[in-house]
Amino acid sequence: MSSHDTSECWAMVCDGPGQALRREDCAVPSPGYGEVLVKVLACGVCRTDLHVVDGDIPAIYPIVPGHEIVGEVIETGSDVTGIARGMRIGVPWLGRTCGKCDYCRSGQENLCDDPIFTGATRDGGYATHAIADAQFCFPLPEGLSDCETAPLLCAGLIGWRAYRMAGEGKRLGLYGFGAAAHILAQVALADGRRVFAFTREGDTASQDFARDLGCEWAGSSSSNPGEELDAAIIFAPVGALVPAALKAVRKGGRIICAGIHMSEIPAFPYTDLWGERSIKSVANLTRADGTGFLTAEHTASIKMHTTQYALEDANRALSDLREGRLQGAAVLVP
Repeated sequence: MSSHDTSECWAMVCDGPGQALRREDCAVPSPGYGEVLVKVLACGVCRTDLHVVDGDIPAIYPIVPGHEIVGEVIETGSDVTGIARGMRIGVPWLGRTCGKCDYCRSGQENLCDDPIFTGATRDGGYATHAIADAQFCFPLPEGLSDCETAPLLCAGLIGWRAYRMAGEGKRLGLYGFGAAAHILAQVALADGRRVFAFTREGDTASQDFARDLGCEWAGSSSSNPGEELDAAIIFAPVGALVPAALKAVRKGGRIICAGIHMSEIPAFPYTDLWGERSIKSVANLTRADGTGFLTAEHTASIKMHTTQYALEDANRALSDLREGRLQGAAVLVP
């Protein structure tokens, strides 16, 4: 047990696909070579956590979910530089890469052949403490609280990568107005873009929320916003939104699928893709994404909307996310 911390260490653990999380008491872990031990101050609840719990994506069970971790460093392992005890750092989804494959060597570490993912193949932040690879942690901007910062570490970072892939067009559609979209909408609006929000049928609360944030138009995913879009980013894990978005974008428009998991994409006529429209996916993130986004320039334009839950209420937070009962992001606080 670490000599630096607390009398209690425990986590919310998923034993396998489809199983509810359970509490497990444990010893405070010790960091190994190149690692840091953090006391978890806040951990965002991401849709990817749902995919881990449901077995939609590969994971190693039992697993502690959570990959939007804001933590205080309480111990460092050997050969750690640039991070010291007492620092507030962020621990993201990409927990480690091999550094040797063609992707890592060509600046595409997000596509690494042998990665480790926080909260899926390495225990994450639904806990009082977490271990992380120091080289894959981020310094965090000032001015935002722990709860406000946590969702930036995946919803913000993946949204940012998707946003840059979407190009420079002024008319941007966002499908699925949850944690990532509510962050990205504010970034896009600050950049002078026009934002169109698409939600579930009948979800007037999310539509009102989008308009309150400054979106020019908000409606259901089957609605017509009245003009063609330059690009669309799909955050909802619904494959049927791909052909819907193709019908909404102009010739040359881009569809960016930003989720790690999506249901089957139904067939659509080639004429909907023709006209040099394109469909791309976003896979994970790079450390450069983190350092590029987590700056005062971008975070200053964001007003985070969060709902806080106690760590032991992680199952309720996941249920609320699954059922669309949240506006903005959910955050666990140990």
